[in-house]
Amino acid sequence: MSASKTKPIRWGMVGGGRGSQIGYIHRSAALRDSTFELVAGAFDIDPERGRAFGVELGLDEARSYRQYAAMFAAEAERPDGIEAVSVATPNNTHFAICKAALEHGLHVICEKPLCFTVSEAQELKALSQARHKIVGVTYGYAGHQMIEQARAMVKNGDLGEIRIVNLQFAHGFHSAPVEDQNPSTRWRVDPTTAGPSYVLGDVGTHPLYISEVILPHLTIKRLMCARQSFVKSRAPLEDNAVTLMEYDNGAIATVWSSAVNAGSMHGQKVRIVGEKASIEWWDERPNQLSYEVQGEPARILERGMGYLYPEARIDDRIGGGHPEGLFEAWANLYRRFGFAISKEHGLAPDGIEGLAFPGIDAGLEGVRWVENCVRSADAGGVWVDYL
Repeated sequence: MSASKTKPIRWGMVGGGRGSQIGYIHRSAALRDSTFELVAGAFDIDPERGRAFGVELGLDEARSYRQYAAMFAAEAERPDGIEAVSVATPNNTHFAICKAALEHGLHVICEKPLCFTVSEAQELKALSQARHKIVGVTYGYAGHQMIEQARAMVKNGDLGEIRIVNLQFAHGFHSAPVEDQNPSTRWRVDPTTAGPSYVLGDVGTHPLYISEVILPHLTIKRLMCARQSFVKSRAPLEDNAVTLMEYDNGAIATVWSSAVNAGSMHGQKVRIVGEKASIEWWDERPNQLSYEVQGEPARILERGMGYLYPEARIDDRIGGGHPEGLFEAWANLYRRFGFAISKEHGLAPDGIEGLAFPGIDAGLEGVRWVENCVRSADAGGVWVDYL
C-alpha cells in the first residue's frame, strides 16, 4: 500500500533528544515514508541542550523550543503549525503532555504507558473523541508483518477454538543493578517517574497488545499476578512478574514479564494454542511464524511470501527473502497513524479500513492491565475481576 496521497503531516516531538535511543527510532519511522515532516520540537528537559539538538536536526531555531508548553502555544498561532506530536519522555509526564496536546488540537503519538491510571486514560479518550483527534501508542513490535498473518490465521479458523495463550517478554539486561551507573535506566525503577510498575508496564504490555491484535474476539475475565524485586533496591517496583489470566471463552493465558532473565537478549514470544494447531512468534526472528498442526510436520512461514494471507502482505516493503526489522515495524505503525490522521480529515487513501493500529483503546487497556496486575499482586497474588 502506498503512503498517503496528501502532503506530509506537520509533526513535532516532545523528548527524544540527544542520546535518546527511542527518539531516534521515532524519527526514523515517522520520516521513512514521507507521511510526516518534522518541523518543530522540544527535545530535552535541559532547554539549551534541547534547542541545540533541534538545530542539529535541521529545524528552524525559532521552532526548536525550550519547553513543550511554549511549543504548543506558539505552533497553534502559526498557519503552518504542527498537526501532530510524538511524546517520548519519562512515564510520569505522559498524561500532562498528551492532555495539553489534545487541548491544543493536536493528534498525539505517545510512548507507553499512556498514563498511570485508568481514570486518566479515560479522560484522554474522552478528550480525543471530543476534539476528533487520534491518539496512537507506540507498541512498535505490532508493526511486524507476521503479526497480521497470525491475526488472519485465527480469524480464518486455521487454529480452531483458542485454548491457551502463552506470552512473555523476559530479557536479562537488568539482572544486576545497572541503574546505579545508568541514568536512562534509573528512572524506570523509580516509582515517582515510572509509575506503579516496572516490567509489567515496560515490557509486559508489548506481548499483551500483540495478543489483542491477534485475538480481538477474546476478553479478559479475571487475572492473578505475582511480582518480585530480585534486585532488592528496586522495591516496591518489580523486575519480574508472572500473570495468569482467564478469558471469557474459557481460554487461559500466562504472561511472563522480566528484566532479570539472565542470558536472554529479548525473550519476547507469543504462542497461541488452538484445538487444531498452534502458532508462535519470536521477536528475535520477526520474519518467521511457526505453524504447528497436530499430526503434521512443523512448518515455518516466511515474511513476504505469496502463500500468506493478503492482510500480512499489505505492509510488505521489499519482498520475501529480505529481512525486515524493528525500524520497518515502527515505520509500518507510523504510516498507519498517518492514515488514521488523514482519515479524520477525509483525506486517507482507499483500502485502509482493515488496518489495525494501537490507538487510544490500546493505551487504555495497557493501563487497565497493569492496574489490575498490581492490585492482584499487592493483595498477595489473588484472583481479581478484570474491571
